[in-house]
Amino acid sequence: MAEVKKKEILELEIERLAFGGRGVGRTAGGFVVFVEDALPGQRVEAYIYKIKSRYAEARIEKVVRPSPDQVESRCVHFGPCGGCRLQHLDYEVQVRIKGEQVADALTRIGHFTLPPVEAARPSPHPWGYRNKMEYSFGDARWLSPDEMADPESAPDRDFTLGLHPRGQWYRTIQLTECHLAPPLSAAIMTHVRETARASGLPAYTTRTHTGFWRFLTVREGRRTGQWMADLITAGDERGERAVTELARGLVAAFPELTTVTHTVNSGRAAVATGQSLRVVHGPGYIEEEIGDLRFRLSPRSFFQTNTEGAEDLYAVALDLADIGAQDLVWDLYSGTGTIALLAARRAGRVVGLEIEPQAVADARINTERNEVQNVEFVAGNAVGLLRSGELAGEPAVIIVDPPRAGLHPEVRSVLVERAAPRLVYISCNPTTLASDLKELCSDRYELRTVIPLDMFPHTPHVESVSLLVRR
Repeated sequence: MAEVKKKEILELEIERLAFGGRGVGRTAGGFVVFVEDALPGQRVEAYIYKIKSRYAEARIEKVVRPSPDQVESRCVHFGPCGGCRLQHLDYEVQVRIKGEQVADALTRIGHFTLPPVEAARPSPHPWGYRNKMEYSFGDARWLSPDEMADPESAPDRDFTLGLHPRGQWYRTIQLTECHLAPPLSAAIMTHVRETARASGLPAYTTRTHTGFWRFLTVREGRRTGQWMADLITAGDERGERAVTELARGLVAAFPELTTVTHTVNSGRAAVATGQSLRVVHGPGYIEEEIGDLRFRLSPRSFFQTNTEGAEDLYAVALDLADIGAQDLVWDLYSGTGTIALLAARRAGRVVGLEIEPQAVADARINTERNEVQNVEFVAGNAVGLLRSGELAGEPAVIIVDPPRAGLHPEVRSVLVERAAPRLVYISCNPTTLASDLKELCSDRYELRTVIPLDMFPHTPHVESVSLLVRR
């Protein structure tokens, strides 16, 4: 039985930061309380708003004592904005804590005793690192407490473009800056917001599924200097003309924009993709470089959002893979082929498996553009392909880079059955990593090393690369 009550205010010492970014405190009896926005070393008065059998959830009512690692937040939107949650914590401490969270997940969930986790590695750039931002249009602007007290001070509250406040997907913060991306990204977003508002066409709302303007995606080629803007709207003939005019003014204002596209999303899902795409300006794609390879990125292409961090991530993965000149390498969840093409520089042959047809098409284009001869990309479900016998040969190395949900159980089973001499697991979620490694290492594999990398500074996310070797 929980020893706290709902709506109670408790004074708590914050011991650590849990994965996800919430502070962890304990009552005198040891009952765990997760406190939003709390930092290790703080003493806070916390308001209990939810109680479960094993823990409670709370928010800060008052900071009694600040954390010694607390710093001044840089962004004017910090707090309400859902874009980043940890910029008030010293960056070196962020990195150390993320490494500890990976080790904790492997111990607590994976049941590894003293897991071989190295010190976490920081991002090359802790600010301005994002090469892609997705901004949302909305018809309900988030209002500050002062604006709520005087609604007449917010005349533009029914049309905005920015990011969602935490936990309020029906509202949008009217963003003026974002320090996770280069300043040009926010400048393009501001121009689009003002021009779209002047068009007279309404912002889309998920409450009634009406309106026109839905999303804006801004993407940068860090190594090439090329920029892309993709406007995602509902279908409307008048709107098509409005987008064309907006694009014309946008390119005139920002010559860095080498391409502008228009995606139509007629569905109800709140996603920045759609059913049709037209190129309004430029070639319809930008290019990016990783190492000596050049990649073509269309609006729907997946690419790591931290270019310099991705270079570090891939270098770590390939070093751990220890690929020989005659080795066959399988790359599962290969996406647009980044890892497979980099691995091909060291391998005899690489086969990339990917379920998304558009990603496979992009990977094949990238293969041709870089004149790589020893890579093949296969579209289809990984389990079906691995069990079908269509893939010839025995891989010396298997590289997996699954989504946040981790490996599908059947993929995990096939990996155990095939038991390649080396398995490199790239993860973006310590909890699913721990579950997967627990199963993989129960019989056929031994966990040799885990290297956490901070790809997303000032957010709770952490990547890691693990090396497993066949017993």
